[in-house]
Amino acid sequence: MGQFIVKLQEPLHSYGGSLANMLSNRRKRKLNTDSINPCDEENLNSSQAPKKKRLLSTTQYIYQALFKEQKNSDIAIMALNKVWNLHKVYLSQSPYFYSMFNGSWRESCQDFVHVKILDERITLEALDAVFGSMYSDEIEIDAKSVISILATATLFHLDGVIDKCAEVMTETINADTVITYYDAACQYGCRSVKNSTFNWLEVNLLSVYAKYSNILKHISIDLMTALISSPDLYVMQTEFSLYAMLRSWIYLRLHPSYDPGNPQNQEGHQQQQQQQQPALEMVATLTENGNSSDVIQSYFLERKEMSSFLATLDGQQYLKPFQVLRTQYLINHHSDLNIILNDNIIPKDWIHNHVLTHWNSILKVDHLPEEGPQNLSAEKFNENCMRYGRILLDPGYQKWRWTGFQFGLDLIIVFNSRVLSIRRHHRNEHERLLSLQVKRQFMIRASITSINSQRQPIFTQKSELTSLCLEKNEEVILMSMDAKLIHPLLISVNLLVVPPTTQKFKENIALNEELVNSSVPISEIGANSERPLTPPNSPQIDSAVCILPTTLSTAVISQSTRRSVSATSSASTGSSVSFSSTD
Repeated sequence: MGQFIVKLQEPLHSYGGSLANMLSNRRKRKLNTDSINPCDEENLNSSQAPKKKRLLSTTQYIYQALFKEQKNSDIAIMALNKVWNLHKVYLSQSPYFYSMFNGSWRESCQDFVHVKILDERITLEALDAVFGSMYSDEIEIDAKSVISILATATLFHLDGVIDKCAEVMTETINADTVITYYDAACQYGCRSVKNSTFNWLEVNLLSVYAKYSNILKHISIDLMTALISSPDLYVMQTEFSLYAMLRSWIYLRLHPSYDPGNPQNQEGHQQQQQQQQPALEMVATLTENGNSSDVIQSYFLERKEMSSFLATLDGQQYLKPFQVLRTQYLINHHSDLNIILNDNIIPKDWIHNHVLTHWNSILKVDHLPEEGPQNLSAEKFNENCMRYGRILLDPGYQKWRWTGFQFGLDLIIVFNSRVLSIRRHHRNEHERLLSLQVKRQFMIRASITSINSQRQPIFTQKSELTSLCLEKNEEVILMSMDAKLIHPLLISVNLLVVPPTTQKFKENIALNEELVNSSVPISEIGANSERPLTPPNSPQIDSAVCILPTTLSTAVISQSTRRSVSATSSASTGSSVSFSSTD
């Protein structure tokens, strides 16, 4: 039988005992190895893995030695009469400098470059901050310097800095910064900031413009046109509030030095107006109390031109916002109509057309039960709906109606237990022109927004665009509020109760100024016209609207007189711009 001879690499005496002891020790080592906990083994392996540690002092050293102390510089940059000794390898992070140093430009071979700054927003401080950001992994940006830094970063195409500026601007939007941020976002292409500032104005403009006159004064014509046409504009309280705001906006743009918050400034304007128009006792009475809204209204009341303000050279530039203004809803309250006629800002032929179309709609609703807005697209609804709004400061049961004629509908909004509902109110004790139809159709959509201390929208909930057909005193739920909605709440309701009509007559104002010059009341239009006892035998005539003969226009023009100043200014604080609650 064969034998295995094993040569030990170490002599046996090194084990200090017999062969049995040696084998026993070997078994112990094997047992110890097998008894190791897998978790301990994992921890052991992880502890032995190489670790990457960031030396916090490295960036600081680079920033201090190479940027602040400007050591080992290989390029000098001059801008706004200051020179920075910098390094091409760091400046090349900017596409602006990368193409300069690596292209066929003359500056690629030079060690001195003069950067001409044409943008007035770029300052020395902003240049220093942006250059320093290329040597560090951080940059300090506050609300005061953010626009200058954004302008500088845009010049050098530093997307990282631009993004950080956008974050700062979005976080600091408020009544003092919203317009400057919006203008800067448009100039430098920051879409996110533009959208955020526009949304802020949609939610808050009607609520804050009276307190922050600088917002109105610096809103451009294009921005105002976009806001007025927006279906998401939170109108407080009715569409007439928009007209009052536009009137103030025009005055502030025509009188940039006027400060509504300065009583001395108002007194100066009052004295100037009284000297120019000593015979207008009404105007003097309006301005005695120093109310800015009265001062603004008196400016339009004392105009000598018989044509509407929008037809004058000064007013033509403001035509676009009024063309998108939903003027058809400005005549739903008698005091609103009186103010509009006496201000003479809007061409009277617009008002005449609205009166005729309103009367036509009333007759259709009365005689055709099925008459109502049906199967309208969201786009068509958004272009023609009435917009209403209200602020709810505290929780609790509340109900209200917005004033003005609603084509025979008395609609009440009910807020109770975080549920928003609408009711078709129909009771004899309320004397209103109510439709007798058993059911009435209309379209509605509601939005509720929560705001923070800077009035930034933090959460918005919208209901679906809904077509409702309510019976008398019937109530339906519009939406159940999300738990994220907290007070104060801004509520916006978009409503359409009759089918929309065309507004093409607003496209060309110059062709219609003959009727504008007349001071004949709306109630007297058609008084002298002869109407046949029976309608003409024409299949195309199916409307209740009376078409005025051409002879009437001549008669109306011949009766034109000086537009008198009537005592209607007191109505500007009437129910048309406030809501009334029901019992």
